[in-house]
Amino acid sequence: MSTTLEVPGDFRMARRLWPFLVASAVGLIPFTVFGMYLVPISDAAGGSVAEIGGLRGLGGLAALAVGVSLAPLIDRVARELVAAGGLALLGISAALGAVGNVFALAVFCLLIGASTSILAPSIGAAAADRFRSPAAAGRAATLVSATTSAMAMLAAPVLALPGLIWGWRGNLLAASAISLALSAAFFWRARGRKAPGQRERMSYVATYRELARVPGALPLLAIAMLRTAAFMGYLAYLAAFYDDKFDLAPGWFALVWSLSGAWFFLGNLLAGRYLAAGRINPERMLLAGIAVAVVAVAAFYFSPTLPLTLVFTALMAASHATVAACVTTLLVRRSGDLRGSALSVNAAGMSLGTFLGAAIGGLGLGLGGYPGTALTFAALTLIALLCALRILIAPGLR
Repeated sequence: MSTTLEVPGDFRMARRLWPFLVASAVGLIPFTVFGMYLVPISDAAGGSVAEIGGLRGLGGLAALAVGVSLAPLIDRVARELVAAGGLALLGISAALGAVGNVFALAVFCLLIGASTSILAPSIGAAAADRFRSPAAAGRAATLVSATTSAMAMLAAPVLALPGLIWGWRGNLLAASAISLALSAAFFWRARGRKAPGQRERMSYVATYRELARVPGALPLLAIAMLRTAAFMGYLAYLAAFYDDKFDLAPGWFALVWSLSGAWFFLGNLLAGRYLAAGRINPERMLLAGIAVAVVAVAAFYFSPTLPLTLVFTALMAASHATVAACVTTLLVRRSGDLRGSALSVNAAGMSLGTFLGAAIGGLGLGLGGYPGTALTFAALTLIALLCALRILIAPGLR
């Protein structure tokens, strides 16, 4: 087991990893702008909010397709070169989104999904590659994911002020300029760097075969997809639930969203730090986090008071963030030179989970109201719990 001496402090890591942390934050900006300004963007495109908002589904499909198809390639070239390509694609897509017509927005959504499916695993793997010990590598990857979750919480207020000056088009063009500048910087950093290990000589199919042989990789990927489906599906109907049950206005609900985002960030950050310190078995923490998530999702929908519901909202976010940190840590530690492929497939699975969760949750809501939604999300999380239990008790998967 790694000791704390092998794992630098978070601030030392952040100083070393800051280009990757900045890239992870920038990657969320274009879709955040799309969500924040959906009404004026829909007006500019001449479509309804439902029609234009539905284009976001294209991003999930693109992320799934590109993430799975390109996963073996991420470990064949320098990580920074892959990240540079993802950032370039992100910049092009943001510039297209600023055009504002329906066709441009459809292409924008497709390219954003494709670019993030390339960018997220490449910078996570590149950050992990900066450290030799498995504990430090896992912590580096979770630090990148913690930065991403922090940006998800802070992006809206950060973008609000410049949006008052130059509007949503200005925000997208600024995101495009920053992404392209970062792409150039990553491309320059990639000069002379080689792919980690010797994976460039492995065939495409062989990469997937070896990834499947990584202990516990398949159940870990299943857990990530199921957890994401349950949590993102829950978030898709969170505003409607608070409005129906507590008559909470949108302004007040923004505080609920911030509460959830803050606890997700803290859960991800602290779980990653705790795992890096080697104080607990990551498989046990994974199992405990999913068990708490099962209880929290069931209790949330049947909570009788607003304060208690807020407690379960925070608990849901923290438990799911803990599970996400455990999955990332275990994949990075166990995959070695294949960590780029593992993180890419993981990101693709989570993209699939995002849209499955919303669809399955809607089905549960339509058939059984919020109790049906609770049952749906609890069932998804329970299956993830069984996968985690299998990892813990099966010697060959540990």
